Amino acid sequence: MGSGFLKKKKDQRQISEQLSRLTEELKAKEYTGHAPSGLVEIVLSGEKEMKKIKINKQCVNPDDIEGLEDLIIAAYQDAEKQMENDNPLSKMGNLPFGF
Repeated sequence: MGSGFLKKKKDQRQISEQLSRLTEELKAKEYTGHAPSGLVEIVLSGEKEMKKIKINKQCVNPDDIEGLEDLIIAAYQDAEKQMENDNPLSKMGNLPFGF
């Protein structure tokens, strides 16, 4: 085994360790999403687990439950979009793991 092979293995191990660290950092973060009207707020963990939901009483209308449901979905999607935009792995493209 030449020194080139050992260097590639070392490089692969370093990349793997960096990816593991980044993954753990992302899991620890929280992302807050808002419905366009700001009437609903959702907090997601870095693992997309809903940690909190805050609903403004102005949007609670027994005759328009579908509207509230839409606001919740919009807030969730906003938080998810923030999470994706914050993920450095999604911006890296294809990494040369094969070396």
